[in-house]
Amino acid sequence: MVRVYVPATIGMLRHLVDEGQLTPVRGTAFSLTPALREAYVSGSTEELEYAALLDAARASLRLLGADGEGAGADEKEPPRRVVVAAELDESAVSVRPDLDSAVVRVSGSLTMDDIAAVHVDSADAEQAVHAAAEAIDRADLGDLDAEFVLGEAEDHELAWYAPQELPFFLELM
Repeated sequence: MVRVYVPATIGMLRHLVDEGQLTPVRGTAFSLTPALREAYVSGSTEELEYAALLDAARASLRLLGADGEGAGADEKEPPRRVVVAAELDESAVSVRPDLDSAVVRVSGSLTMDDIAAVHVDSADAEQAVHAAAEAIDRADLGDLDAEFVLGEAEDHELAWYAPQELPFFLELM
């Protein structure tokens, strides 16, 4: 089994709970790959998996910016980074050497049985996440002020939820 971290949004979590499955956008996920291990001089498996989770959280910002959630387009879906951690069979995951060192491609959809945990920003991160979702493209192009805005959002730790807690978590939002 391979642990993967799938970037998502609150809307995607709602779909997961309602439909029982989640299809990663363009099959993109993040994982502890050999290239990620080589990119770090040292680090335990846990530390390197955390690095992959943080890469997925940044990708979640891109999803928020792309679908308008970061701009507050839908008031019932607050701007929060979401990362779905799943355990998949190795045959369902392939490395993407053409992208960053932690990027993998997932074939097919995830089911609730695949989900190990879900990581989501708390309400106090919403303002920073909103600003970061709007700034992510500028940061990618080297804008140092935009990179600072991303750092503000990334200073917030993601909360951990068990899969069975998701319906209650979403109901309380």
